Amino acid sequence: MHYQGLLNSNFGKGKNGALKVVEHLGYIQIDTLSVVARAHHHTLWNRLPDYQEFYLNELLEKDKTIFEYWSHAASYLPMCDYRFSLPRKQHYIEGKSHWFDQDKKLNSYVLDRIKAEGPLQSKDFEHVRNTPGNWYEWKPAKKALEQLFMEGKLMVAKRQGFQKVYDITERVLPKSVDTSTPTEKENAAHLIKRAVRANGLVEEKEIAYLQPKLKTAIKNELQNLVESGFLIEIKVENKSETYFSTPEQLTVLNTLKTSGEIHFLSPFDNAIIQRKRVQNLFNFDYQIECYVPEAKRKFGYFCLPILYNNQFVGRFDPKADRKTKTFYIKQLHFEKGFKPTQNFETLFNEKLNTFAKFNGCEKIIHLT
Repeated sequence: MHYQGLLNSNFGKGKNGALKVVEHLGYIQIDTLSVVARAHHHTLWNRLPDYQEFYLNELLEKDKTIFEYWSHAASYLPMCDYRFSLPRKQHYIEGKSHWFDQDKKLNSYVLDRIKAEGPLQSKDFEHVRNTPGNWYEWKPAKKALEQLFMEGKLMVAKRQGFQKVYDITERVLPKSVDTSTPTEKENAAHLIKRAVRANGLVEEKEIAYLQPKLKTAIKNELQNLVESGFLIEIKVENKSETYFSTPEQLTVLNTLKTSGEIHFLSPFDNAIIQRKRVQNLFNFDYQIECYVPEAKRKFGYFCLPILYNNQFVGRFDPKADRKTKTFYIKQLHFEKGFKPTQNFETLFNEKLNTFAKFNGCEKIIHLT
């Protein structure tokens, strides 16, 4: 939790602090759900108390120190890691399709228009829909835009509202950025070091998560880094898995003290996104239930994990009604065996008040 930036961590303040968080974690997942503040804003706020939502837009559009692309999902990534996005882009250039079959003539048409006209949004390409549509029934031009984006021919230059504005990569990418394609060995080393830096300890399958083409390279590079002394193998009590960390990180661990910190995590927060890891290390069984039929939900539509120091002690289902400036707690559940103390309740209420304000709400209503 310390290396996730959630326990005794300090990234500074302001926009520069937000950039440090992105660079340290390696990515911040973007999500469209807005039951409370969207995941990318929520995740940064947990690590940067003075965070403002415009920071991300400025880092993307003006400073160009972050960029949008795919990590394990749509994400903001640090521009200093740009070259490590190139192997994935090459797979798309070589024929991989992004969710939908390609119309290569349309891809060329869309790319030519943006080259000639400048940055464009999906809405700039007319399309008449004959039937009501779902999010996965994209209009043809949007499919082309996303395919070209995944190939690296287009980048997101900025967002207007929450809508992407695309431009050709040459007009977005700073000239100083390294665009050399990494070798498999370099890519594997990057993934390993990023995972260890952001998590403190990781096991091999966590590093290789959604990286099937790099499994062998990751295994080999882990061994190289252990032999060189950069990494050490460690065991967690009562767990069979082998984890990897660095001597420096374990030294820091011995100096840490808990200080009564509480965080309400986004379901897409970096610390919770690998559910099996969280269950294995923290004995916390978590699932986001917005995709679960209502009758089968246990904890609510958009339950947020409650982290108290280094323990997951509960979860609650919120709803921020920004029109009425009211923050609702629809359900609140504590983990079996956890008994809230007076100190916990004080800290919880203080955090709840600041979280409600972050969500643009002035009053809190408990419906439980």
